Amino acid sequence: MDQRWEDAVFLHWRIPVAAAQARMPPGVRADVLDGSAWVGLVGFRMHRVRLGAALPLPWVGSFPEINVRLYSREPDGTRGVVFRSLDAPRLAVVLGARAAGIPYVWSRCRAVVTDGTDPAFGYDVERRRGGTRSSFAVRPDRAARADDELSLELTARFGLHSRFAGRTVHVPVAHDPWPLHPATAVHLEDGLVAAAGLDVGGPPESVLFSPGVRTRIGRPRTVPRS
Repeated sequence: MDQRWEDAVFLHWRIPVAAAQARMPPGVRADVLDGSAWVGLVGFRMHRVRLGAALPLPWVGSFPEINVRLYSREPDGTRGVVFRSLDAPRLAVVLGARAAGIPYVWSRCRAVVTDGTDPAFGYDVERRRGGTRSSFAVRPDRAARADDELSLELTARFGLHSRFAGRTVHVPVAHDPWPLHPATAVHLEDGLVAAAGLDVGGPPESVLFSPGVRTRIGRPRTVPRS
């Protein structure tokens, strides 16, 4: 699949390595960055979804997606993301992804951009039937670039690890490096990280924004058993 991810907001907290490792699929381990494992709360707008580069999927349309993620590594060094949840408002997308073993949740989601010359970008989520809620927004410093090692390692993840049909698989995701800007959290009321079974306290240690990238999702491969 070929698509664009736009107006991406990245919020990250340190968590114990053991907490992340307990949620890794077989064959991969929790990746350690700057001495810690990390959990991310990430929102973006999915846009221009296509099968390959030629066949558009107009019924999918553009929609926000908000995910809670951990970071993984195979014994050969291949790195990826392990999703704890992904909230999206398109039922067909949610059902298709869940059939492939990816933990999507059908939710009411919207992207929020404030008016003015220095806008904030954020996302609101409400899971259906009175479920978990999340609301967060950041104001990026577009005059600065976030090119430190930790920011790059938290975002430069070119694949995901998941379980499907009793096996751990790696799905490659190809895109240019995110153009990253440091940002300030201006609003954060989140229940998604706790709903994913992870405990964080205080404000996120890393807050980043990107205008977006074009991505291509490739064919999965089975991860060898360790």
